[in-house]
Amino acid sequence: MSESASGNKIVEVEESKGWEEMIPDALELIFKSLSLQEILTVIPGVCKSWKKAVTGPYCWQEINIDEWSQRNPQYIDQMIHMLITRSSGFLHKLCVSNLPNDHIFSFIADHAASLHTLELQRSEISNNIVEQVAGKFSNLTFLDISYCGKIGSSGIEAFGKNCRSLFVLKRVMDPFADKVCQDDEAHAIARSMPKLKTLELAYLRLTTDGVLDILTSCKNLEYLDVSGCWEVKLDKKLVKEELPGLKLVGPLIYWELWDNCSDYSESSGYLSWEFMDDGGVGYEVMSDDEGLWDEFMSDDEGLWDDDEDDEEEEEEQGLEQLEVRFYDGGFGNDVFVWPPSP
Repeated sequence: MSESASGNKIVEVEESKGWEEMIPDALELIFKSLSLQEILTVIPGVCKSWKKAVTGPYCWQEINIDEWSQRNPQYIDQMIHMLITRSSGFLHKLCVSNLPNDHIFSFIADHAASLHTLELQRSEISNNIVEQVAGKFSNLTFLDISYCGKIGSSGIEAFGKNCRSLFVLKRVMDPFADKVCQDDEAHAIARSMPKLKTLELAYLRLTTDGVLDILTSCKNLEYLDVSGCWEVKLDKKLVKEELPGLKLVGPLIYWELWDNCSDYSESSGYLSWEFMDDGGVGYEVMSDDEGLWDEFMSDDEGLWDDDEDDEEEEEEQGLEQLEVRFYDGGFGNDVFVWPPSP
């Protein structure tokens, strides 16, 4: 501590602290701007205090590994166990795709006491496990179960009955999949989620009765997306008169829909172009007890992609090496066309 004269007053000037002395909360805010790879492999090697910060709960109150999990589905179990364990009960947000089984979802539920946002697109989760553990997600306000084909009306209703503060539900499905009528899901939403403000149901096979049930029961709705729900026939003028605070999108799809996607989050991926290099390399994730830091600090094994090298390769390869995908998850070899209106 040093002193300097300012008129007749003595002003104490605090000497600046080093980076290693910053409080964990401040470090967590800084580390948020870094990639998962940098947080797990680079930061721990800077100093002991930074290593302690990234192995503690401060950096893992919000876990977003959605993009990583799409590239590395075989390592999701290990990564989820490691990061959620580090969150130490302070997990507020989890974004992940392609959960492989009910077991890992059950593990998430056991650590969901503080969870408010849960995004689980394209996950293999069954109605049975949702009904068993939904009570552990009682603080959820935002839920995304898009492209989760094993979840049906009973699972949705279990979420609704146990997540009484749920304001946002995203349930977008594959437009090319064969589906039976899914009005049972609409009725489950109407029965159990009266506080919803945002609801995305694009490409569910719904009828007008199902949607009307939702509109009648969910009085607080501000945004409803039924794009591609071809059997739904709504008089938009009448809906606007009866529900002036509701923004209705669909069921018909227009190119202007690019500008009409939900403003409530950036996670709606079903109308976004995605250019991806088809040559991604996965990397292995191990527990802390198996020499995680030593292994991650080296790129000799090719465990991590080098972002700069990837950018240079993409420039050299040109557009002919790129794969264009319109929906999250892709459609394999299917011809890309809009689903025809019945």
